[in-house]
Amino acid sequence: MANPSPASRTLEIRRSILEKNERLAERNRGFFHARKLLVLNVLSSPGSGKTTLLIETIRMVQPDLKCGVIVGDLATDNDARRLGETGAPVVQITTGTVCHLEAEMVGRSVAQIDLTGLQLLIIENVGNLVCPASYDLGEHLRVVLLSVAEGEDKPLKYPPMFQSADVVVVSKMDLAEACDFSRETLMGNLRRVAPKAKVFELSARSGHGMEDWKNYLLQEQKRRQDRGFLEE
Repeated sequence: MANPSPASRTLEIRRSILEKNERLAERNRGFFHARKLLVLNVLSSPGSGKTTLLIETIRMVQPDLKCGVIVGDLATDNDARRLGETGAPVVQITTGTVCHLEAEMVGRSVAQIDLTGLQLLIIENVGNLVCPASYDLGEHLRVVLLSVAEGEDKPLKYPPMFQSADVVVVSKMDLAEACDFSRETLMGNLRRVAPKAKVFELSARSGHGMEDWKNYLLQEQKRRQDRGFLEE
């Protein structure tokens, strides 16, 4: 029998990696369920304003929800230090050459956080709109950011990421006019690629839309708390 081609071996290895990740993601999800912890996996390309949005989000919700953060970056702990200024416990994952977070990384990092009273865990994934789309981390909500400066066709260029989104956040709305941003074009593209995703249009700097975003997170936590996380 002929040896399998390099392409087929690559496929088998990738499938094995993803299957292992899915098992560990389910384990994470069970742990989060048991703790009644709402978990967000926040994804975007670099420069979308993800860290700034998360800082303002934590500051707004912390009077009502105790938050923790896991930060993934190829290098440096710059974002983790900025997020730590909110008072929320933060764990840094430095991935080196790995362009995404994996369920095993998250599972190890959660063990480093004091979960006493924690209600919201935010995972800031590595800035990348390709690799992270394939990796379930055990989250309840996948939140994908797209800034007005990135182009209205981003959902069409990276469909797997946007198709996997529960929530799409259009960030940096304060720059929309300067960037000649076409809301109608973007919304049309999102309807084509991610018709079921909930969309928020926000500016963390100006505060535009932030109250709606805060209320959504509070409602999601309460809804799951009332109905039971295991029913989701």
